[in-house]
Amino acid sequence: MGVFLVTAVIATVTVCAAAFYVIVIVYGPAGSSPDPLAVAVAQGVTGKSATLLEHERQQIILEDADSQKFTVTSTPTITGTPVQSTSGDSGAPLVPDGPPPDPSTAQGIAYGLLPSYGFSTDQFGCLNDIWTRESGWVYNAENASGAYGIPQALPGDKMASAGPDWQTDPTTQIKWGLGYIQSVYGTPCDAWAFWQAHGWY
Repeated sequence: MGVFLVTAVIATVTVCAAAFYVIVIVYGPAGSSPDPLAVAVAQGVTGKSATLLEHERQQIILEDADSQKFTVTSTPTITGTPVQSTSGDSGAPLVPDGPPPDPSTAQGIAYGLLPSYGFSTDQFGCLNDIWTRESGWVYNAENASGAYGIPQALPGDKMASAGPDWQTDPTTQIKWGLGYIQSVYGTPCDAWAFWQAHGWY
């Protein structure tokens, strides 16, 4: 530790001496022009970084001066008013209507099942956000904690209540997941709001 302390003190003294040299010797008293030989020596002592810093300083001064030349010629015009829609009493945002997903995909199956759980298809965007992050809609997705399937049930065998093929059938997993969301959160958008706040649902 003693060697480190001595090295740190020597480095600090050297930097301070170089700074003092540049300020006092190179630039001299106020109003006098710097000695060219002292400038050359100072650049050798402080390296190219001092020259680069001075150049950057000059650029900033010029850019600042240029920015003060701008004037406002008009005010922006708003062409439309954004509409903020919410789902029921929850306040969670609804996803704008879009084309439904391909019915042969897991997303398409979930989209088709939403009404049977009392959810409007507007809730699909929130459901998609959750399950894309949880499993990527992969029926055999598993994480280190033991969560399994599209809805990432923990433990995975909880989905057996929706069917004996819970390990391999996306429809069984989706049915279980929609039932879980309905009983715990009310809607997929409420579940998504919880997920955004906690990183899980």
